[in-house]
Amino acid sequence: MKRRLQAYKYELRPNGRQARQMRRFAGSCRFVFNKAPALQKARYEQGESRLGYAGLCKLLTEWRNGAETVWLSDAPVHPLQQALKDLERAYSNFFAKRADFPRFKKKGRSDSFRYPDPKQIKLDQANSRLFLPKLGRLRYRNSREVLGTVKNVTVSRSCGKWFVSIQTEREVEQPLPKGGAVGIDMGVARFATLSDGTFYAPLNSFKRHETRLRRAQQAMSRKVKFSNNWKKAKARVRKIHSRIGNARRDYLHKCSTTISQNHAMVCIEDLQVRNMSKSAAGTAEAPGRNVRAKSGLNKSILDQGWFEFRRQLDYKLAWSGGHLIAVPPQNTSRTCPCCGYMSAENRRTQARFECVECGFEENADVVGAINVLRAGHARLACEASGAVRPPAAGTHRSDSGVAQCRA
Repeated sequence: MKRRLQAYKYELRPNGRQARQMRRFAGSCRFVFNKAPALQKARYEQGESRLGYAGLCKLLTEWRNGAETVWLSDAPVHPLQQALKDLERAYSNFFAKRADFPRFKKKGRSDSFRYPDPKQIKLDQANSRLFLPKLGRLRYRNSREVLGTVKNVTVSRSCGKWFVSIQTEREVEQPLPKGGAVGIDMGVARFATLSDGTFYAPLNSFKRHETRLRRAQQAMSRKVKFSNNWKKAKARVRKIHSRIGNARRDYLHKCSTTISQNHAMVCIEDLQVRNMSKSAAGTAEAPGRNVRAKSGLNKSILDQGWFEFRRQLDYKLAWSGGHLIAVPPQNTSRTCPCCGYMSAENRRTQARFECVECGFEENADVVGAINVLRAGHARLACEASGAVRPPAAGTHRSDSGVAQCRA
């Protein structure tokens, strides 16, 4: 048996009182999250040590009982503590060089709060009701059954609507993977090309709505800021952004589900999207070249959602008993899979591969997927022989193991 954590997300249908309460709770969590780093900064300037989570929780009790912030006592205490816990995790990621320094939260952006105690949560799936402390019984759109024991609940706001994410835990049997191994080459002209020749066309969700979004943003720029008409125009812009994200996310889920259910091992390129989508504008002393073309390419790269696709493949393959192998993408589309000759002349056009050594011809994306699959097999062989240690947790493989294998 294997323990599985899974989240189920639903749209909430609160009444007026509950919606007002949720806005207040989200604002209280945002206030606590912003007040704590300001306090840490003041302590650092005075030469004092940084407070940990326990020390901040003691201060939270003082804030709730203080005369200036007595309104914090109206919000449930556990979500406020979870805001401090999120801040502590953000600091840990920063000091471990996994993320940037924690930023202050802004009103209307990522408004959310979390209930960590399952004893305070009551889920009534038969009547599509959810009981949360200080909110009462909330209606939600019951689109699918919640499986497992409820562990925690996160309430969030997006595009003017409230959603609830219910995380559960349950024991499942270790599944047997289905299918064989496949390599995937990510691209813009083709979203994902598999080593067996099949490919998925790009959705280009942002490109489809770009004209409409630009007109909505231009209309908002002509309004008086913070006026009622400006707020209505901003809501229209937010709705378009939400539609773009929902369409992209739905497409990525469909593609990743199909691939994970039909393959036991998936090899994918370890793409550094942040570096690939950097601006080419340069500086005043050294201006860049082909800035407009690079800007269009950056839009297309970010429109694909490569990182989210890899994240979904990772956990879905783990659920189905398979695993994901990430390999370096260097020269995967320039190396001939037939004779092994590597040269930039092999790929004179973006779509066609023609080896100058043996004359092998194929689509460049298919060639890249084949080479990615071979690199994944080599990676797996190195792990099996002990040349490189397998990862301690998760299914990702780092690049250092491939370097050791090649050496």
